[in-house]
Amino acid sequence: MTSTSTAPVILGLNYAFHDSSACIVREGKLVCALEEERFIRRKHCYDFPQHAIDHCLRIAGLTPRDISHIAVSIKPMLHWQRKLAYGLKYFRDAMPFLRHEVIRPFWQQRGLKQWIAETWPDESSRPALHFIPHHHCHAAGTFYVSPFDSAAILSIDGAGEWSTSFLGHGQGTRVTQLNESFFPHSLGSFYEAATEYCGFQPNYDEGKTMGLAPFGDPERFYPQFRRMVDIDADGGIHVDLDWFSYQNWGYRRCGPRFEETFGPARDPAGPFEDRHHDVAAAAQRVLEECGLEMARQLHEKTGERNLVIAGGVSLNSVMNGRILRETPFDDVYIMAAAGDNGTAIGAAFYLLHAILGRPREFVHLDPYLGTSYDDEAIRRVLDEAKASYQHHDDIAPVAADLLKRQRIIGWFQGSMEIGPRALGCRSILADPTNPRMKDKINAEVKHREAYRPFAPSAITEARNDYFDIGVEDPFMLKVCNVRPDKREQLPAITHVDGTARLQTVSRDTNPLYHRLISEFGQRSGVPVVLNTSFNVMGEPIVESPLDAIRCFFSTGLDDLVIGNFVVSKQ
Repeated sequence: MTSTSTAPVILGLNYAFHDSSACIVREGKLVCALEEERFIRRKHCYDFPQHAIDHCLRIAGLTPRDISHIAVSIKPMLHWQRKLAYGLKYFRDAMPFLRHEVIRPFWQQRGLKQWIAETWPDESSRPALHFIPHHHCHAAGTFYVSPFDSAAILSIDGAGEWSTSFLGHGQGTRVTQLNESFFPHSLGSFYEAATEYCGFQPNYDEGKTMGLAPFGDPERFYPQFRRMVDIDADGGIHVDLDWFSYQNWGYRRCGPRFEETFGPARDPAGPFEDRHHDVAAAAQRVLEECGLEMARQLHEKTGERNLVIAGGVSLNSVMNGRILRETPFDDVYIMAAAGDNGTAIGAAFYLLHAILGRPREFVHLDPYLGTSYDDEAIRRVLDEAKASYQHHDDIAPVAADLLKRQRIIGWFQGSMEIGPRALGCRSILADPTNPRMKDKINAEVKHREAYRPFAPSAITEARNDYFDIGVEDPFMLKVCNVRPDKREQLPAITHVDGTARLQTVSRDTNPLYHRLISEFGQRSGVPVVLNTSFNVMGEPIVESPLDAIRCFFSTGLDDLVIGNFVVSKQ
């Protein structure tokens, strides 16, 4: 598509589901994308993304009157007959059903209409409003920003507008749906139940279950878990609901049979027992096997060499790693914001290509689409906080020296990442060769469970020297094996099963972060750093210099490297 002044300016929105977000697409390119949680400091929020919209407009240099289209990642009346039939079937649970499927959507739609009326009082000047099906935003929207001209497409989540999966085939701007499954037959809900059983918050803490799984014996409960869920010959999901109660819209995912078989669920404040580890291990294995089966079927049906994965379950990077290694696909693309936060992006690009008919020209490989602060703004905040700091003309070697001295640093640079992973602009960094570093950061900085692993960031040039992965992974969404001869060298980022959730860092995409890792490599002999999100457990990743300063002084971080400034604790 030739960029012209008549190209549509699209505001993409996710507000109906958790992780509300906004983005702007202009002249066929993604200009900015932001999550509301970063501004209101409440993780996984459902709030209307007003702050995200305002900041997107500022970053893009636009006003509301410049917006020509709004794409929203929900189609409110989609599958209403299925929903109604389900509500009547489980009439005893009518109130939870009505709250979730009728009352909340009503107020959300009312709020959207009110915002539009207030933002564009003149009806004739209002942008065209488009409602896009949720899984089309996940699946087709991710394919449209992938580097593939054609690919198989797999989207899996808990439930979006009653659909729980999407199997499809993308070719150019055409996306063909091959199959979908519907609530309550959901791999996402199945895994949420295991998450709840392990004492974590379902729908938000599934990553903790994934990290816990390698500590368990998957064989102990595998026969029972294998009977809970099945994938048919067309890729459809089938769940044995006798094990669960999520289908009744209550506050519990696990049914009585679940706890009768495996014992009482773990209290969130209680200790981990072997059965909790073993439930996590069995659930993880079954999820992986189901994902593998769906991917293999897609390969047989489409004959494609590449696969696009989307939806909340695609954040299970262990499953993604096995799909990459164990299916015939050459490469797998997963958007940085693979969960509901990315549906704002998906809605905008679905509108651009599938509805407006514009050819594809954009590939989303750069996740640094958020707010940024220059040195003047950072200095002003540091002075207001009465912080002592030093300014450096070249910050990368200074930060590398700190890491080599075993300092744990907050790294706040450039434009904020989109998605749940810190990718080198809002990160906490440390030396991965120190065997005590993992426990130290979990206990003194992140204040989270001791078993939780940390991820490595490696420059792309050194990827194959340390990790067994055949492709790039810039978004940290594919778990791979640490090479056996390197595991003792990288104890702080090697999980108990010898794996790591790798981020490959390109000089083209993030030159400063690439240079920092390279400088550290010159000092340590290892061009890899430990990278975790710049936050504490339960809080969103920091957005502003003030957020960074607050997190720095309330945790066990040693230094804050913010812009070209260093703030250190004596």
